[in-house]
Amino acid sequence: MKLQLALDLVNIPEAIELVAEVQDSIDIVEIGTPIINSLGHEAVRAVKEAYPNLTVLADIKIMDAAGYEVQQASNAGADIITILGAAEDSSIRGAVEAAKKEGKEILVDMIAVKDIETRAKELDQLGADYICVHTGYDLQAEGKDSFADLRKIKSVVKNAKTAIAGGIKLETLPEVIEAKPDLVIVGGGITSKDDKKTAAQEIKALINKG
Repeated sequence: MKLQLALDLVNIPEAIELVAEVQDSIDIVEIGTPIINSLGHEAVRAVKEAYPNLTVLADIKIMDAAGYEVQQASNAGADIITILGAAEDSSIRGAVEAAKKEGKEILVDMIAVKDIETRAKELDQLGADYICVHTGYDLQAEGKDSFADLRKIKSVVKNAKTAIAGGIKLETLPEVIEAKPDLVIVGGGITSKDDKKTAAQEIKALINKG
């Protein structure tokens, strides 16, 4: 089980500084959609150059022109690139093909997918490396969580790894771990803390216990 740090509301110098605090406890650093929307792939490039040994995920949430989008993210240094599960099958195929050529991986974000089980089966067959259950900010505010959806996905996928994101913090982590995803994605549960290093260490220690 790996730990991914999601960076959403920082600039490039803040991102580099924040990763310095927690790099010993994380496996993957995610350059979030808000940063990429604001600063472009320069944010991906800067973090990868600063931390070449860390796996970097570009959360670009591809919906179309998937081959081109994957290529751009890959050129900037992304190791994992995200596409939306709601995208067309042809886009998923294009993303997977482009990623394979570059030696990269594709994480499919299931945000807004209604029939989670059916789509997860399809995505597994289309070659997704990760399928991620994601409770977005707006649904978190309504009290929704992702655990039932994660269990559904795990029951049907044969090849893809599973990931979970959305409002995860130390207090909710035991329930996350019980669902046994391959990748746990934490944002504010680390970045909002005064002592980010300790928060990351505590979360990683719990994950390692499994």
